[in-house]
Amino acid sequence: MKCPYCFNEETQVIDSRETEDQAAVRRRRECAKCEKRFTTYERIELLDLIVVKKDGSRQAFDRNKLIAGIRRACEKRPIPTEKIERAVDEIEQELRTMASNEVQSKLIGNLVMKKLRAIDPVAYVRFASVYKSFRNLQAFERELDKLKED
Repeated sequence: MKCPYCFNEETQVIDSRETEDQAAVRRRRECAKCEKRFTTYERIELLDLIVVKKDGSRQAFDRNKLIAGIRRACEKRPIPTEKIERAVDEIEQELRTMASNEVQSKLIGNLVMKKLRAIDPVAYVRFASVYKSFRNLQAFERELDKLKED
């Protein structure tokens, strides 16, 4: 690690510890030449997730877009923000454990529906009605019947 003051390449780690959220390692270093101290952080570099849309186009996974879609479905429902955040965390974690960094948008939609079904049936139906683009009332009723069976 180069010293940010004199650009010497020889530095020594004096102290090393994890950050509070355990997402990084904080290291105190000292330059062998000028003896000034500085801090570095070591983090895991996550691969960018790529979402493959229905039309074949690709775009970067956007966590905020996912949160916004779920919030829209949960609007005016008694669902705490923490529950939505936790659901998005779990969905993102599941996506990152997959073999490929390219994910079909259909898979993301199915994961969201699975989470919403467990959180709130009304939010689930709202999301499903947009996601599945019901063509008529019968399709909507079939989805409600499935929900009633469970």
